[in-house]
Amino acid sequence: MAFIRIVEVGPRDGLQNESRAIALDTKVELIDRLAATGLKSIEAGAFVSPKWVPQMAGSGEVLTRIRKAPGVAYPVLVPNEKGLEAALAAGAQEIAVFGAASESFSRRNINCSIAESLDRFRPVAEQALAAGLKVRGYVSCVLGCPYEGEIDAGKVAEVAAALVSMGCYEVSLGDTIGVGTPARAKRMAQRVAQDVSADRLALHFHDTYGQAVANILACLETGVAVIDTSVAGLGGCPYAKGASGNVATEDVLYLLNGLGLETGVDLDKVARIGGWISDQLERPNGSKVGRALLAKAVA
Repeated sequence: MAFIRIVEVGPRDGLQNESRAIALDTKVELIDRLAATGLKSIEAGAFVSPKWVPQMAGSGEVLTRIRKAPGVAYPVLVPNEKGLEAALAAGAQEIAVFGAASESFSRRNINCSIAESLDRFRPVAEQALAAGLKVRGYVSCVLGCPYEGEIDAGKVAEVAAALVSMGCYEVSLGDTIGVGTPARAKRMAQRVAQDVSADRLALHFHDTYGQAVANILACLETGVAVIDTSVAGLGGCPYAKGASGNVATEDVLYLLNGLGLETGVDLDKVARIGGWISDQLERPNGSKVGRALLAKAVA
């Protein structure tokens, strides 16, 4: 049976755009609960400026307080050398750097060109690798940009290859504003796989137009076997009005279970966590599968 690795991004990408303050205890409990479901990779935070991403303040304390489960990775986002220093002090074992396939998005998001961003990440990756950390890469706007529209898949491949060349063991391809459709998503993944082996790629699709699960299904045919998901569909993108967040972990698990693909993750446990965190945040549960399973459990 084929194995698909799920990277849970809810505690980082899912929470970072929440408007209301989230208690540190809630963040820690969310991660600890998720670690008991069979997930092997859970994003624990981001060492970014709290001025720009206030919900990620305290990521160092989160990382030190969570109960590190055996065999579970807790990657954190690191934008620069200062962030890496803080991550190392908190005991991080894996970091992620994040670039874009859109020049306009790169300048609006991190105030530099794509080339400048890659130059900024190289010393971060070099120092992290020298310290024994694993480094993951992200490419945003792989299927569309709020400023430039559709993005050339060749540019996505170019950025992904640059991230691999600086030592990233894996590159996550992000449909940041969720505009992709299955045929376009598959073509993009196929093009990137010409420059970066499919076994070093991951999918990170947002569900703004309700296409994320379909896009994932199409891309599985290209050999990509890692999927970023967010419990209860937490998240969103401040650059996409109406963005409904990341694809829900529950919805993707239901798809993969139906296909007979192994993940090692307990769907029912994740659904219960999705209901719990939605209640904590006083927001609707963004997972259709999660809502259905929870309703069935109380029927």
